[in-house]
Amino acid sequence: MFIVAIGWMYVVLMMSIAEETAVAGVMTFILYGLLPVAILLYISGGGKRKRRRIAQQQRQAEAAIARAAANDEQAMDKEPPGKSQAD
Repeated sequence: MFIVAIGWMYVVLMMSIAEETAVAGVMTFILYGLLPVAILLYISGGGKRKRRRIAQQQRQAEAAIARAAANDEQAMDKEPPGKSQAD
């Protein structure tokens, strides 16, 4: 996908260089090049963003489970309130 974007940006760069004024060249580059390529790359990256978000949620859930297990172990290690170490 990136090779298509790079090729298109080259074509648009050549089109903008051929424009008569600098303003027309900049507008051509932005409106025919940057904007469409940015939209295309954003849309094509949707699946990757979704997979990254799901993986992050899984890591957070695993961390929460690990914290809960550690808290349970600490609670089990504590003595009952009525006993002392001298017993």
